Amino acid sequence: MSTVSPSSVAVDGGKDIAKIRHQDEAQKELDAGALFVLKSKGPNWGRYYVGPIQFMVCYGAVVGGVLLGGQCMKAIYLLSHPDGTMKLYEFVIIFGCLILILAQIPSFHSLRHINMIALALCLTYSACATAGSIYVGNSSKGPNKDYSILGDNESRVFGMFNAIGIIATTFGNGIIPEIQATIAPPVKGKMFKGLCFCYAVLGVTFFSVAISGYWAFGNQSEGLILGNFLDDGKPLVPKWFLFMTNFLVILQQSAIAAVYLQPTNEVLEKTFADPLSKEFSLRNVIPRIISRSLSVIIATFVAAMLPFFGGINSVLGAFGFIPLDFILPVVFFNLTFKPSKSSPIFWLNLSIAVVFSAIGVIAAIAAARQMGLDAKNYQLFANV
Repeated sequence: MSTVSPSSVAVDGGKDIAKIRHQDEAQKELDAGALFVLKSKGPNWGRYYVGPIQFMVCYGAVVGGVLLGGQCMKAIYLLSHPDGTMKLYEFVIIFGCLILILAQIPSFHSLRHINMIALALCLTYSACATAGSIYVGNSSKGPNKDYSILGDNESRVFGMFNAIGIIATTFGNGIIPEIQATIAPPVKGKMFKGLCFCYAVLGVTFFSVAISGYWAFGNQSEGLILGNFLDDGKPLVPKWFLFMTNFLVILQQSAIAAVYLQPTNEVLEKTFADPLSKEFSLRNVIPRIISRSLSVIIATFVAAMLPFFGGINSVLGAFGFIPLDFILPVVFFNLTFKPSKSSPIFWLNLSIAVVFSAIGVIAAIAAARQMGLDAKNYQLFANV
């Protein structure tokens, strides 16, 4: 879900922050999220570490969105043509073509209404997924419920840390209002409201789908719970319900992919555009179309080649959201405010950084391991 999106101010550095750094009183009013952004704009942290991670997270969300949109298109196709021969990668390409069109929207400001629509769609299809799981779980059509944990001890441990990466991606959207809130004052009020709203929506949608889905399908629950609503091609819920839910997901993922493309678009346009020419002059329009199209084509190719939605989310969480959400904010807090080494806040921040650094490393290994297993079991461009 996305109600606001990171802008180029978080990726490229934006305006000069020298004045802010010298305003001690103003800086004391900023909380960890704002300080994180201020510090991340330094020449080394911002350019070589924070910026690339933010870029990877945004672009990875595009890859995941294209894949999920293709999976929902395939589900609709199989409902209409149970014996159809079209493969998943073909639907990923079709959905990528839709994103290719949406990617030409000039700026993020043009997407503000799409963001609100995406929020409404997110709440709606989450409610549908929850209702569908409850319906199947209470009906005789549902599978036998088995809540045992599959695999040997090694697989269980790595699976746990792999899940932590996925959860970090899901709840990592909280970093977005933190970044966006630093654009204009009042920082604390905007950030607090944005985070409260963000986590309220995430908590309702994530836990309602996760709990109801696991209750209905047990350890057979898929990464995309809508996939459980089909049993050997036969729908376990009314067909119109499946059509509607998958269509809502397609619409919402279209908006998400368009939003998360904006940082990539701005980086490319600052490289290839001519600031002295008008926005819609041929000098700027042609490079914009080419660069944005190539960006979408690459994302679509990766999504079609590695169609493992859970694996992509785990990689994003381990390499992106865990450092951005749990490690860097507390490190930058200590660097900026310099609390006494005898104070509890210093050691609390240090403990958080150490613990989540260890979790992040293990989660990264688990994510790489899972992607390797998926690639080994399914070959590239698999029809999963």
